[in-house]
Amino acid sequence: MKPKTKGITAAIVGTALGAGGLAFVAMPASADDKPALPQVSAEDLVQSVVKAKPGAFDGTVKVSNDLGLPAVGNAVPGASALNIDSAHIFSDGAGKSRLAVTQGASQETVVHDGTTVWDYSSKTNTATKVTIPADVAKQKGAGSEKTPDPLTASTELLAKVRESSTVSVDGTATVADRPAYELVLTPKPTERTLLREIRVAVDSQTRMPLRVSVLSNGTATPALQVAFTEIEFTQQPADLFTFTPPKGAKVQEKTPTIDQADKDRAEQAKQDTKLVGDGWDTVVTGKVPADALNAAPKQSGREGREGRNADPKALLERFAKKVSGTWGSGYLVTTKVGTAVLTDDGRFAAGAVPEQVLYEALGQK
Repeated sequence: MKPKTKGITAAIVGTALGAGGLAFVAMPASADDKPALPQVSAEDLVQSVVKAKPGAFDGTVKVSNDLGLPAVGNAVPGASALNIDSAHIFSDGAGKSRLAVTQGASQETVVHDGTTVWDYSSKTNTATKVTIPADVAKQKGAGSEKTPDPLTASTELLAKVRESSTVSVDGTATVADRPAYELVLTPKPTERTLLREIRVAVDSQTRMPLRVSVLSNGTATPALQVAFTEIEFTQQPADLFTFTPPKGAKVQEKTPTIDQADKDRAEQAKQDTKLVGDGWDTVVTGKVPADALNAAPKQSGREGREGRNADPKALLERFAKKVSGTWGSGYLVTTKVGTAVLTDDGRFAAGAVPEQVLYEALGQK
């Protein structure tokens, strides 16, 4: 599949999932006890989260979502991540990790030892070995993108919306049997957003986020929540970060590289993308090749099964709403936490905002 076609396929619903980077959240509490903890100011708690270095741990993660997305299944890249039954994460605290993701009766295992990444699917009995050159790992952080990192996610989230938020500490909670502070970010009255608040449960000892919840306007329960149900901060056995494919597994080896074409595409994407507004009502706008919508991708192999080769035009017509205005015409995807518009001439806009804010952003020169 051509890169531009793959990119536009993901943008159809994937951008709405991201909603300007605000839709990633972290995990359900194992209890709702409110432990007695020393008082801490919101500013001190934020600073401690940003500086946190929790070290080695292993934990079980669960994702809960009520985004109001259409039943896309695996038709859109990344959508299957929202259907995870559970995930077990192991980290040595120094860059090595192991992730076991359960979806129904199958499991995907991703092992990162610092220089090599193994990705194994029990469903297909296939394994991919990626050897990471030092220069690539430094420039791209290759191999780390599949490992959930609530600390990084929360830090980035705080950076995006902190200045346009009212930040407070709303008591305490017990998450994964550990006492935690409830950090709450609420958009200021001037922010035009679909989100009501973001809640981050911060471990009282390590300052690692244990749960992140996104709540939209008009709802009492999180639209998206990812949380540790169990976690233990302790040294991990070294053999957890090695992997040997099971007997009979089909193995494919890859070595990622950075070539001039990649650099050119990245530079072009940077030039074509613009942020309109800031804080909670930031809208990401840009342009993709209009003919990408008319591509006729192949439906075969693993990429076909996972939706990576899905027909962008067909996805839009199936899951999006046809809209038009002074800005032009196109397709609108709506969730509880964000909206995205893709125009017929290849422009796009997405954010955690009402659709009218998107249209205004599209109208700006």
